[in-house]
Amino acid sequence: MKKETLYVAFSTQKGGVGKTTFTVLVASYLYYLKGYNVAVMDCDYPQHSISAMRKRDAEQVNGDDYYKQLAFHQFKALGKKAYPVLCSSPDEAIKTADEYLASAGSDYDVVFFDLPGTVNSEGVIHSLSGMDYIFTPIAADRVVLESSLSFAVAIHKLLVKNEACRLKGLYLFWNMVDGREKTDLYTLYEQTIGELELPLMKVFIPDTKRFKKELDAQRKTVFRSTLFPAGKSTQSSPLNSEQFDPC
Repeated sequence: MKKETLYVAFSTQKGGVGKTTFTVLVASYLYYLKGYNVAVMDCDYPQHSISAMRKRDAEQVNGDDYYKQLAFHQFKALGKKAYPVLCSSPDEAIKTADEYLASAGSDYDVVFFDLPGTVNSEGVIHSLSGMDYIFTPIAADRVVLESSLSFAVAIHKLLVKNEACRLKGLYLFWNMVDGREKTDLYTLYEQTIGELELPLMKVFIPDTKRFKKELDAQRKTVFRSTLFPAGKSTQSSPLNSEQFDPC
């Protein structure tokens, strides 16, 4: 009997607050460093950002002997290839994931879903109702926060409290935190969040350009990648001359 797989989404209706980045960072961390089996459903139609990132990663690795060495030794040590990135439309996301898991030759611990940044997109609410957990990044910006809280309140009321839905919980967490911002500002915002009875994680993710760093010709430390975990130090290793196949 296959284990129960968790369906998880970093989701909000406000773009630019990090949902796609966190999907990649957490998936890569759990898979490459912690040994969990994960898959990613890229449902952010039509751009399919994570699928495009996987393509860029593979091209960069295949075209650069330095990254090719890292990939070869990483996957040799793991004993498995890169986690799958599957494309789907928002309305077909759950069905696509269910069918993939049913046909997979191994068990999966978590499937991450990257959904469009608006609940008005067709099928988004249906897909969110099929999640086990939703994590919503928020920022100390009035426009961003109002939009994010409106989304969270609606999802909490319609789905979390609905026993017919699979969703067990939605959790907010602070992202893009500027260390120069006053702490009393966050205290004020958190009071509002508390009044709305929304769960808020005790996490503050700093505002840093590292989140945008992908594989590049300068061969700096990798951060956002579907083929490597964030911040993994790079070491010299014997060259493997074969074409790298992430799939």
